[in-house]
Formats: sequence, C-alpha cells, structure tokens
Amino acid sequence: MKKRYQVLLVLSILSTVTFLDRIAISTAGERISKDLGLSPVQWGWVLGMFTLAYGLFEIPTGLLGDRLGAKRLLIRVVLWWSFFTVLTGFSTGFVMLLVVRFLFGIGEAGAYPNISIALSKWLPAFERGKGQALIWAASRIGAGLTPILVIPIQQKYGWQMSFYILGGVGLLWVIFWIFWYKEEPSEAKDISKEELNFILENRQLSDHSPKQSVWKILNHPNLWILFLMYYCYAAGAYFFQSWMPKYLQQGRGISEENMKFIASAPFILGAVGCFLGGILSDYTVKKYGKKWGRRIVPMIGLSLSGICLITASLSQNDTLAVVLLSLGLATMDVTAPVAWAVAMDIGGKQSGTVSGAMNSAGLIGAYINTVSFGYLATTFGYYFPVLMIGGLLILGSILWLKIDATHQVSVQSE
Repeated sequence: MKKRYQVLLVLSILSTVTFLDRIAISTAGERISKDLGLSPVQWGWVLGMFTLAYGLFEIPTGLLGDRLGAKRLLIRVVLWWSFFTVLTGFSTGFVMLLVVRFLFGIGEAGAYPNISIALSKWLPAFERGKGQALIWAASRIGAGLTPILVIPIQQKYGWQMSFYILGGVGLLWVIFWIFWYKEEPSEAKDISKEELNFILENRQLSDHSPKQSVWKILNHPNLWILFLMYYCYAAGAYFFQSWMPKYLQQGRGISEENMKFIASAPFILGAVGCFLGGILSDYTVKKYGKKWGRRIVPMIGLSLSGICLITASLSQNDTLAVVLLSLGLATMDVTAPVAWAVAMDIGGKQSGTVSGAMNSAGLIGAYINTVSFGYLATTFGYYFPVLMIGGLLILGSILWLKIDATHQVSVQSE
C-alpha cells in the first residue's frame, strides 16, 4: 500500500474511534436518563454541552494545527477526549455530566480540521474528495457500530463500562500515532521517491504564510455561504448523532433490543453516502470543473434528504419511518466529504482554520437544534423537530448555488 494511503487508513481509524466515543452517550441515553433521573429537556442540555464546547474550540484548534502541525495537535486532541470519555462513566448527576461533556467537547474540537491538515499535506489535490469520503465513511461506520458494540456492554456490565473501554481505545491510537506519523511526506523514510515527488507536485498548497490573521482569512464572502450551508447540514447530522435513539424509543416506542440494529441502519447507509459523495464529487470536478463539480452532488443530496426527513416525521408507520430516516442520512451525508474538500480547496495552507470555522458554524446549528429538540418534543411531540430539520436541509441545498470552490482565500488575500 502506498504511504499516503497508509496515512489515510490510520486517520480513517481515528475517525471511526471519534464517532464510537461521540455516539456512545446517545446510545446509552435512555439508561443514563433513568439512572440519573434526567428529563428530556435536561438530556438536551447534556447533548448540547458537548456541541457548544466543540464549536467554540474548533477555530482555535484548527489555527494551532496550521501553525504547529497535525501530529502534535491530534496527540493532544485524542488524549484529552479519551480522558473525558472515561470520566463520563464516573458521572453521578446532571451537573457533573454537563461539565464532563463540555470538557469532552473541548478535547474533541479540532479533530477533523487537523485530519484535513494532514490530508492536505499527504494527498494530491484531485484525491481530496476521495480522501474525505473515506474519513467520513469511517465516521459513519463508527456510529453504526456503536449500538451493536455498546448496548451489549451496557446490558451486561452497565452503561459506565462502555465509556471506560472506549477511552482506552483512544489511548492505543495515540501511542501508535506518536511513533509512526510524519508531519511532511519528505520526513517519512519508507516512502518511495516517485510517490514523494507525485505528492509534492500535485498537492497544490499555496506558499502563503500560515501566520496570517484569522480575521483576514475569514473575511471572504464565499466562506460565509459555506458556513451557513454547513449550519443547515449539521443540524440534520447531529439529530442522528444525538437524538435519534431517544426519538426511536420515546417517540416511536421501539425497544432497546431492537435498537441495536435499527439505530445502526441509518449510519451504515450514511457511510455509503459519504463514500459515494467524495467519489462522485471528484468525478464531477473532472467533468464539469471545480466550481460546479463541487456543487452538484451535495445540492441533490441535501434536497432528497430534506424530503425524506419531512416524510418520515409525518409517517405513522414505524418501518417506513426508519427506512426514510436511513435514506435521509445516506443522501444527507454525500455533503460531508464535499464540504470538507471545499474547505481544503478554499483554505490552501489555511485549511485547518477554514475547516475549523466551517465546522464551528455547523456546530452552532447542531447546538441550537440539539438543545431545542427537547423543548419542541415536549411541547409539540417528537415529530415536529424532525419536520423542521427537513426544512433546514432543503435550505442548505439551495445555498450550494452560491459556493465557489475555485476562490482560494489565501491567494485572494495576498
């Protein structure tokens, strides 16, 4: 296997672990709520605390990655979040759980921007869509595996044990990363000269200094449309990552035993959507150019996803609703690798900062949606917030008409 694909594989494993840790609390939501006596509104705040912290620290951690390198930042990120994954299992009440999940979010912030930094150095520009496709497909595989792996552990040993085990997995990844990864392809001793030259000639990183002011980087109208689109996308994505297990159990009366497979289905199809999204995006870029090539796939995907979620929310048939939700995540998730590829396209050597800012914008949408979901479900029923998310996804598809991946922010700022 070529060295750059080895790097992609190791980062894909990290993406899987990231979502195992992140989705574990949602999968354990019903047990934790009963054990600690949490209401739906309190549970919404617990989920929202992670999202809030994650969003607040995305830009600083992405900026640090641009300056210090992905290797150092990912060591800090994974060690921090693994510690607070373990500490989640020691939580004894609402306030402690809020604090722990907030600190967990600080730790995990910057994971994907720094993955993007690594990919921007190790992959040719025309492989970015495929690279991000594998990263995000791996994240959905991690999310899909979580109910299958975590629910049996919780049933046999209690919900706390699942967090202890997952924290240990993150520690093992860090140990490997420290000794194996090199920041620049030229530093790797086991890369061929041909592959090294191929990477350096085709990765298309601008020569602009990475010490450029973050405010100057973000003073780019094209970016703000990208951020708003990702706000709409993340509001939908985080429904699946946070509220979906409770929605299925409380809103539709599905048992915990059936949840192991039903809650996994959307994420498995989501992995397919992520994988196809990146591949199709790279294909359409070659066929239609970068400007329209990056737009076509997510425009279609988000519009279809919005229709699926709206229809699922109104359906009285549980089987049909689960099928529609699964299709909704699959079509929604073609957007993830394309959006992150666009952030790399626009960002150049500032890709950590740009992708971190984009993810922060998305996390604002995720935070608002996650916290408000509990209030809306309590007041109007569980169908209503899902209906609203469907509308946001359709808005996101329209915004792609104004996003241009050909306008690199660092080049324009020179």
